[in-house]
Amino acid sequence: MNIIIFGPPGAGKGTQAKFLIDKLKSYQISTGDMLREEIKKETEIGKKIINNMNDGKFVDDHIVNSLLEKIVFDKKKNNRLIFDGYPRTLSQAKNLENLLNKSNQKLDFIFFLNVNKDSILKRIEKRKILEKRSDDDAITILNRYDTYMKITKPVLDYYSKNKNFHEIDGSMEIKKISQKIQQILNL
Repeated sequence: MNIIIFGPPGAGKGTQAKFLIDKLKSYQISTGDMLREEIKKETEIGKKIINNMNDGKFVDDHIVNSLLEKIVFDKKKNNRLIFDGYPRTLSQAKNLENLLNKSNQKLDFIFFLNVNKDSILKRIEKRKILEKRSDDDAITILNRYDTYMKITKPVLDYYSKNKNFHEIDGSMEIKKISQKIQQILNL
């Protein structure tokens, strides 16, 4: 089963993805983690990524798409992918659809965790203390939130027509979000 979990920065995508990985014995595909790994390795791609993130921008689609392609075509991960934070743009959504078609896979469920700015700021402050994440400063997050909502609107429109699309109130408690997802998945 392939699942997309998307929503603004701080919506809880990673938390829900980890929950589903344990439940479904799947693989989390976190573009955020992939990008942070490139930054950590101090690669050329990593340097471009850090500049974009610091400016509150998203990383170029071609960078994200190339990192993702290797994972989608990994046979042991076939139909066991949980996409956390991808796709963020219409171009990425179409790229994912193309990659899945080429690898004889499909999307089974799409979850949009809808959260407002205030809830996200509270979560980010908590996460900053607990996880010491360098990309979690409030101004950067607000810029990323606004950019996300603007850029992701077409993706939301694109997927909302899909019968497997489910919008979930992401401001609920983590446990309640997990229960809602389980209910939709019939787990």
